[in-house]
Amino acid sequence: MRTGTIREPQQRQSATPYRPAEPMALPEELRMLRDQVRRFVETEVTPNGLEWERTGLIPRAVFRKMGALGFLGMRHPIEYGGTDLGPLASMVFAEELGRSTFGGFTASVLVHTDMSAVHITRDGSPAQKARHLPPIIRGETICAIAVTEAHAGSDVAGLKTRAVRDGAGWVLRGSKMFITNAVHGDLIIVAARTDPEAKGSRGISLFLVDRHAPGVSVTALEKHGWLCSDTAEIVFDDVRLPADALLGEENRGFYGIMDTFQNERICVGGICAGETAKAIEVTLDYVKTRQAFGGTLWDQPVVRHKLASLACKAAAARQLAYQAATLAAEGRECIREVSMVKALAPEVLHEVVHGCLQLHGGTGFMRGTVIERMARDARILTIGGGATEVMLEEVAKRM
Repeated sequence: MRTGTIREPQQRQSATPYRPAEPMALPEELRMLRDQVRRFVETEVTPNGLEWERTGLIPRAVFRKMGALGFLGMRHPIEYGGTDLGPLASMVFAEELGRSTFGGFTASVLVHTDMSAVHITRDGSPAQKARHLPPIIRGETICAIAVTEAHAGSDVAGLKTRAVRDGAGWVLRGSKMFITNAVHGDLIIVAARTDPEAKGSRGISLFLVDRHAPGVSVTALEKHGWLCSDTAEIVFDDVRLPADALLGEENRGFYGIMDTFQNERICVGGICAGETAKAIEVTLDYVKTRQAFGGTLWDQPVVRHKLASLACKAAAARQLAYQAATLAAEGRECIREVSMVKALAPEVLHEVVHGCLQLHGGTGFMRGTVIERMARDARILTIGGGATEVMLEEVAKRM
């Protein structure tokens, strides 16, 4: 149970809904998805998010509700209960979750849907898919992905966790750091080195690991933001895995990780689009009612121009994210564009939320206000999923 100074903020319906125009003509099913997710956020997340922040836990019932609504299967085949809607659906989904203003909730859900379980759809055997995907899609099994280590974050090729053959199975040794859904999750997809002689990205494999298996220990970590998502260090102390725990081809897990990073980065673009729009909406509402200098803050040209400038940058980053998602949905090569999204969108978000916090004055610095929470939660997005500096290098390689 978390303790601290979080208090109930003054929540009210915004007098100035800020709804950026659709950047493209979305299919009817994706427009319906947007409306459905928005209603879910308004009825299930907004009223309860602060309590989830206090406890550091999103109730499992929330995942089951999302499963019943079809939200957890958009990247999985229909035959296992999914809807197979593709990258554009992920973009729309992530954007609406981002508007919730609870970054930890958004992170926990998207790690489950778009950053971990998709490995099973991509590389799993028919038996692995049949066993794991249905409960994942229903929200009964919660997934995590464990790649990052204390000394191997954006540099995935530097990971040291090892899986050694032991008869027909494997023994897993090592540790992972900053893993979302590790405390309250069920199934962890773990990247481990299986060929100690291989250099760099070669010799890495993926494994399906039961979070409650003997030898798996989890230590929860306290964070600057994302308070309602659980984040932990995981230690694997001679964890014995059956032969069918191997996910995909031995020694080729790095390629699956890189492929899924593409999807994760599109989702980050969606999160940023939703959060920038919501931050601008909240701030418009504030400055149009805050009395100062004989009128409202909105009466001051410097305030209007600041918000207009932020809205321009947010719209440009959002457009780029939708373009990358469209290229991915068409099956086209888009590593450069997706890397651009990851390099640009979180930096724009950072500028937007801190610019909006500035316009809130001292109120924006108070724990419990929406903009203060959004500013805390936004900070990680320039780091996770590939730091800005690493993404810029990926762009530069392809110029």
